[in-house]
Amino acid sequence: MTSPSLARRLGLGDAVAIGLGSMIGAGVFSVWAPAAAAAGPWLLAGLALAAVVAYGNATSSAQLAATYPTSGGTYAYGRAELGEWWGFAAGWCFVIGKLASAATMALTFAAYAAPAGWERPVAVVAVAVLVGVNLLGVTRTAALTKAIVVVSLLGLAVVTAAGASSSSTWAGLGSAAPVDAYGVLQSAGLLFFAFAGYARIATMGEEVRDPTRTIPRAITIAFAAALIVYTIVGTLTVVVLGASATAASSAPLADVVHAAGWTWANPVVRVSAAAASLGALLALVAGIGRTTLAMARERDLPAALAAIGARHRVPYRAELAVGVVVIGAVALVDLRGAIGFSSFGVLLYYLVANLAAFRQHGDARRYPRALQIIGAIGCLVLAVSLPWASVVAGAVVLAIGLAARGIRLRIDRARRAG
Repeated sequence: MTSPSLARRLGLGDAVAIGLGSMIGAGVFSVWAPAAAAAGPWLLAGLALAAVVAYGNATSSAQLAATYPTSGGTYAYGRAELGEWWGFAAGWCFVIGKLASAATMALTFAAYAAPAGWERPVAVVAVAVLVGVNLLGVTRTAALTKAIVVVSLLGLAVVTAAGASSSSTWAGLGSAAPVDAYGVLQSAGLLFFAFAGYARIATMGEEVRDPTRTIPRAITIAFAAALIVYTIVGTLTVVVLGASATAASSAPLADVVHAAGWTWANPVVRVSAAAASLGALLALVAGIGRTTLAMARERDLPAALAAIGARHRVPYRAELAVGVVVIGAVALVDLRGAIGFSSFGVLLYYLVANLAAFRQHGDARRYPRALQIIGAIGCLVLAVSLPWASVVAGAVVLAIGLAARGIRLRIDRARRAG
């Protein structure tokens, strides 16, 4: 009996919404504090550097996705262009990094929406509900993501208006500070976490209509829109609060509204932040599920996870497994530590994407190789510049994954020889 396949149900608007929903929630409400703690008043330099590296990665992803419109993203691209081990390294880094991202988004949602002391239970419920939505089919995922993006952008518009009207606007740029190059690099690595959502479009390539044309366009549009939002919101946050207050804040955008005297808007900001986090979490579960599906098809993860439901055409076992792991992480992780760990895994994932895109020739080439060189070097530099605990934890988990695959291959060879 032939297993059901994924269905091509997503158009350009759906793909852009999924990518933008991932990026807006992933960074704009959660990443400013740790980035400001690293770079101080030079946070915006870190944002600019992260954007340059992310653009190189986005063009590589777009070029590869046009050639390989299948589930799995760089896991599939790495296998095709560089070999199975490179593909596995990319897929494993994506899965572990994005599982940490999903836990971060669940905790960010709870930080804005839950009563004090109830953050982790509320985060667990959020994960369970959104896994349920994903199990109902990709079109429902896209529809809910569109609604969440609209709510998020309305809230950010309020933050922007409040920040622009604040009497303290530009105060945060009033005192110069020496440039801390390492701090800027570290903040860029953390801020890169905010740009990585366009990968969700590529990982769902098997469900996009006219993928060769749609996926590159969707990645470009989502990235450009997110960059505009980050630049405006990040600038206002730093100049209204100052770097020190931003670093110390658990909800910097709510503090921007408070500093402007717009206390009536605090509920609006909290609802927007909660919605953005849910949008990112929804897209993350979908993206991790598709990469898990692709890896299970090749037996790089348990083959049972490759099952696709006949009715809703989703990788239901993979998504259920993702939900269980994220719920476990929610109960254990620290939000700021999870951001660094996630960034490390995702930066290595895009390193493989840049190397794979660099190898492409002929009609497959869409962008200059210089962009892939910038992206690859940038990924390496930012990855090693992250907080040491994140680098060590990420390297250990990567090594465990590589070792497990090596053991599995050796067992398979022994069985065939026997």
